[in-house]
Amino acid sequence: MIKDQNIIQNRDNQFSEIVLMIRRTKSTVISMANTSLIDLYWQVGKYISNKIAVSEWGDGVVKQLATYIEKNSPDTKGFSDKNLWRMKQFYETYCTADEKLSAVLRQISWTNNITIMSRAKTEEERSFYIMLCKDEKYRLHLPDKALLQQKLRDIYDSEEEK
Repeated sequence: MIKDQNIIQNRDNQFSEIVLMIRRTKSTVISMANTSLIDLYWQVGKYISNKIAVSEWGDGVVKQLATYIEKNSPDTKGFSDKNLWRMKQFYETYCTADEKLSAVLRQISWTNNITIMSRAKTEEERSFYIMLCKDEKYRLHLPDKALLQQKLRDIYDSEEEK
């Protein structure tokens, strides 16, 4: 009886290791996919920004591009004219950022990037929130402003205590 329980416990431990491997791999795959998508959005934003900057494209061309993508790749989602403009804004907001920040941009979700870009007023503020999202591993949505303000106060208080 005790031997059977030990066998069952041993198998449970072994099986748990497999489940842990599966979870780690899923997390890695999601992270790699996010990085690739952010890179794609950066490249699309850069392309649109450059075309508009040299007056090859007017504002209406972005809407035409969104329609073209929808027609020629109907399974592709997330490339509405509104999102294409966000990609342009994303590129233009961070194209002069330092390498460290550029690398971190690719580690947080598109939703967090857009939220930070639209809410943060200064480069320093954007930088802080991007690092916070990375460090705290916020996944889907940036927390509300009150929570972020509390986090800032906590950081400030801990710095004063040192």
